[in-house]
Amino acid sequence: MLIGELSKQTGLSRDTIRFYEKQGLIPVGRKERRFNNYKEYTAITVERLQQIKRIKAFGFTLNETAEFLDMIEMNQASCGNVSEKIADKVALIDQKIAQLQEIKTLMTNSVEKCLQDCAPANPDENCPILTSDTFAEQSQVKNGSMRVGY
Repeated sequence: MLIGELSKQTGLSRDTIRFYEKQGLIPVGRKERRFNNYKEYTAITVERLQQIKRIKAFGFTLNETAEFLDMIEMNQASCGNVSEKIADKVALIDQKIAQLQEIKTLMTNSVEKCLQDCAPANPDENCPILTSDTFAEQSQVKNGSMRVGY
């Protein structure tokens, strides 16, 4: 089947399929190409993409997904091994939630302080949340110099 049909069967865009292929998550060898150089995908590729979708639905990164796929290929994806990896991911998610909660609290407190102390007295000045080291120092102390980026 061609990439358009593969896209329909898996619900993934053509670009996503091509990206996964470039990342080595789905192999397509020379023998799987037509005379016009169009790639011919098989039912094995459909199953592989469905596995990727299932793993990604749990929030795993592409690198983690590749590890799971390797485990499947080496017949090492036992319930114990998979459960351990999922438990590790849950622990990381719990840490991230705690960090984000700290940031939310800091931001909420900063806004409240700014609205109480700064805005009424100096409505036209730059907000000290962005210009004062005091706010930055509070952020580093409360968050251990943690930076959350997306």
